[in-house]
Amino acid sequence: MIAQPRHALRALALTVTLLLGLLVIGMLALQQGTPTLTPGQLGAILFAGEGERLTRIVVLELRLPRLALGIASGALLALSGVILQDTLRNPLAGPELLGITGGAAVIVGAITIFRLPAPAALVPWFTLAGGLAGGLVVLLAAQSMRSTLRLILVGASVTAFLNALLIGMISLATQNDVNLLFLFLVGSLANRTWAHLAIVLPWALLGVPAALLCARLLNVLQLGDDLAAGLGLAVAPVRLLLLVIGAALVAAVVAVCGPIGWVALLAPHLARRLLATPNAAYVLPIAALIGAALLTSADLLARLVLAPTELPVGIWTTLLGGPLLLILLRSHVGVRHE
Repeated sequence: MIAQPRHALRALALTVTLLLGLLVIGMLALQQGTPTLTPGQLGAILFAGEGERLTRIVVLELRLPRLALGIASGALLALSGVILQDTLRNPLAGPELLGITGGAAVIVGAITIFRLPAPAALVPWFTLAGGLAGGLVVLLAAQSMRSTLRLILVGASVTAFLNALLIGMISLATQNDVNLLFLFLVGSLANRTWAHLAIVLPWALLGVPAALLCARLLNVLQLGDDLAAGLGLAVAPVRLLLLVIGAALVAAVVAVCGPIGWVALLAPHLARRLLATPNAAYVLPIAALIGAALLTSADLLARLVLAPTELPVGIWTTLLGGPLLLILLRSHVGVRHE
């Protein structure tokens, strides 16, 4: 009882800090590049409609939707990571390691390579089906959801199979399709417009509140199946529902941005470390803000570090997120899912 006000105050402080951080990142993302803008010039474009026509197009039609998409996608990935880790009581559970991302990527690859007549608005639904199929195969094959080693080994095997299937399909593609799929497979926010954001936004508007409402269920599941059932929770149906929500949060991101790695795995661990509590009511919103900050920061690095050459953001999230996650796990950071 005493710890709850402390955690609430810490969550509030982190929320303010992360929002300010996102504001700074957003300002830099809108200013930096070609052309580079001063804060005054950016303000004139955003709030007064002034500035040269080409500069306005760059800011309003390229940089701004890319920034908004990065924020939404990072938040969705992070929320998915929290849900999967708490639902399975496994600190390494994530869409990349459970076959969810791989299954979704195979669907997008098939649509692209075989030119299947799939409307853009329906692609996230197809990727959701692929992601759920991949995830269910992993969970059924692993049998025991509480065995970290078994889950990771099975997940790695299924993901390897899905990647091989995707590579096999790529061998049938044209050179132009191969170029497009390369950018997709490593994850990228480049050349994304308001049309791409419009695909993700409905999923975010529904998925984020749905994820936040799962906090109580996640907290009960963290107690273990026997105790959760003793408290009146229908464990199997609830777990399945949460897994569907977790996969749905990833589906729209993969459909538009490709399989961006490590954000879903890393953000929940950082949130738990900073909050010093596994309480999902606090972890979910903070992880969402951390995920948004991680992805937008990585995308800013992708644009600027090797300019004018741009590395896809998925490469940067892997380069930065992988070692950091190893450090966190080595120091036993985060919630221990026994």
